[in-house]
Amino acid sequence: MKRRSFLKSAVSAFPIALSQPFVLAGESTANLSPEARVVPAGKDMFDEARSLGFSRITFKTSTRETDHVFIIEHDNLLSGGPALHYHLAQEEWFYVMEGEIVLQVGDKRLRLGAGESVLAPRKVPHAFTAVGDKPAKMLIAFSPAGKMEEYFRDAAKPGAAPMDAALSQKYEVVVVGPPIKA
Repeated sequence: MKRRSFLKSAVSAFPIALSQPFVLAGESTANLSPEARVVPAGKDMFDEARSLGFSRITFKTSTRETDHVFIIEHDNLLSGGPALHYHLAQEEWFYVMEGEIVLQVGDKRLRLGAGESVLAPRKVPHAFTAVGDKPAKMLIAFSPAGKMEEYFRDAAKPGAAPMDAALSQKYEVVVVGPPIKA
C-alpha cells in the first residue's frame, strides 16, 4: 500500500475509532461499564464489610469492571499490617490519606504521611504498618488487577489467616517474612 493510500484510510477511520471505548490492542471491552460508578466516602462498592484484623477494607473498584486496576481503601488502619510479601504479577501503589504509615519496599524503610504515595514494583518485598496516635487511612491500587479482588474476599472471611502461605500462594502472593514493626 502506498503511503498516501495508507494515510487516507487511517484518517477516514479516525472518527470511528474515537466513537469506541479506548482499549489496548488485543483487549476486550466486555467488562467495561457504560456508566460512571460513584462509591460514596467510607463505603464499599458492593456494600460489604471486610476486616483483616488490623484495618477495615472497602473495595473502590472491581475486577468485574476492569482487569487493569483494583483499588481498596484501608480505614481504621492500626499497628500490625501484612507480613513482608511480594506479588508475582502486580505493582502495588500506596497513597496515605490520613495518619502515618511506615512502609518497607525492598531494603528501604519509608515513613509516609497524608498526601504521600509510593509504588512497590512487582516481585519486590513490601509491608506496612500504621504508626502514631491515631489510626491511618490509605488507598492501595494493584495493577494489573489479576487475582487481588478474590484474594481480599478470601483473606477477609471469618477465621481466615490473611498472610497464610497456602492462601497467599493461591493468589500469587509470596510471603517472605513477618510483619514489620515501626
